Amino acid sequence: MSWINARRRRPVAGYAALLLGLVVVALLYGSLTRQGGTAQASAPPASQQDITVGKDLFDATCSSCHGLDAQGTSQAPSLVGAGAAAVYFQMSTGRMPAKEVGAENNRGPVKFTEQQIYQIADYVASLGGGPAIPTAEQVSTEGADTALGSNLFMANCSQCHGFAGDSGALTYGKFAPPMTQSTPTQIYTAMLTGPEAMPVFSDGSLSPSAKRDIIAYITETRVEPNPGGFSLGRIGPVTEGLVIWLGGLGFLVIIALWITAKRRDPRPTGME
Repeated sequence: MSWINARRRRPVAGYAALLLGLVVVALLYGSLTRQGGTAQASAPPASQQDITVGKDLFDATCSSCHGLDAQGTSQAPSLVGAGAAAVYFQMSTGRMPAKEVGAENNRGPVKFTEQQIYQIADYVASLGGGPAIPTAEQVSTEGADTALGSNLFMANCSQCHGFAGDSGALTYGKFAPPMTQSTPTQIYTAMLTGPEAMPVFSDGSLSPSAKRDIIAYITETRVEPNPGGFSLGRIGPVTEGLVIWLGGLGFLVIIALWITAKRRDPRPTGME
């Protein structure tokens, strides 16, 4: 026992205990992140036929910008490691193929069928890495908490997309697109991949259930009627009252200035 106590008094023993604690914490964190990341990897595996067809479609329509092996060119980035979810979001919203190289892509008409999009996404996913396209069960809002989704949306999304997802202005002339036409799968894949200026919300930062709560809130606001008056971004009645008060005050100031100008005495011309 005296030998052990002597060892424990040495500084090396403290460093060893600290290192052991860090290893235990790393193992626990790794197990938790693997459990949280199973939602992305639970999509059914793609068949070799779909991958082959997807490669043919990619070579015919995408390789001119992204390269024959999707390794990127001077016109477009590499798609190796991008994942199927990124391909699905960009193509299902009509952002890809891009109308203009280097420009910020907006929603446009979709040029591919759903099956073709999945086939191209399967090919890109076969190159390695990246989040998978969520299944219908993963994006289902059945039983989702819209109240919690509202709080999560306000904390993570409303600064850019507005309080009702109707779009919002960003720096350098950019803007966050409206989500009024986005499907639950498109919203989910956008959170997984972070297109354009949007950050990536991995399952470690927003759990799959939290993502479903946000989707439920977004889809509910589309059909929820306004209680009355102008929506003004659906921030609430306080905003309407503030706008009316400021507008009315400005109108009264203008009227007062006009009346004062009308009653002002003419400037004297001088003594004779």
